[in-house]
Amino acid sequence: MGHPLLDLSDKTAVVIGGTSGIGLALSRGLAQAGANVVPTGRRDEQVRAAAAEVVALGRRSLAETCDVTDNRSIERLLQSACSEFGSVEILVNCAGRTKRMPTLDFPEAEWNAILETNLYGTLRACRVFGRHMIEKHYGRIINIGSLSSFLGLFEVAAYGASKSAVGSLTKTLAIEWATSGVCVNALVPGVLRTNLNAALLDGTERGREFLMRTPMRRFGKIEELAGAAVFLASDAASFVTGHLLVVDGGILASGVNQ
Repeated sequence: MGHPLLDLSDKTAVVIGGTSGIGLALSRGLAQAGANVVPTGRRDEQVRAAAAEVVALGRRSLAETCDVTDNRSIERLLQSACSEFGSVEILVNCAGRTKRMPTLDFPEAEWNAILETNLYGTLRACRVFGRHMIEKHYGRIINIGSLSSFLGLFEVAAYGASKSAVGSLTKTLAIEWATSGVCVNALVPGVLRTNLNAALLDGTERGREFLMRTPMRRFGKIEELAGAAVFLASDAASFVTGHLLVVDGGILASGVNQ
């Protein structure tokens, strides 16, 4: 039997961007900890597949698409989840996009598209679900930050700026909502191999540099984020808010590695 405070039974989690990569791994992890989980994204087929994975783990789910660039879409998602489960206790914001390109060449439209999803998408979901959680006087919001909030990463300025802003937003919402029973934190993944970045990491100079800078000398697995997410989503984290929890194999601590 696990620790009772880490048990998410009778709680409902919505994971936006929960149909692939980190989001899907967190959807699985929250379901394994006992939560009903609604993994959502823009593509119906992927949403259905992710919801089926949650059901296969013995939990309840809901197949409902969501586009974080559209407030009405997020509001519909909340309404559907509430009519199915009564309320939503946990929100995880995983919808994200990136592009690597020298900053001088970066088209403004691409820059805006990255901010639109990573920053404004997170803000919209926090506001829609945050209002509901404040009414219920209980909530756990987990945003996804990035090492680029702390360190400059070559040629991903838009992504880094968007994720630094998410870090700041996380802290600001945490203090605004601190007396409302709503905890707002962020997970900061280190270098994890996903379908999104495999081509950037495997056999490239960039990948080799990331490995050299990681004291554990390996890339992380997306499953290794699940425990931190379960903690932040749980009653064990009742006094934890405004925190960026780094899961990075030691990169941020690293000075000299040998």
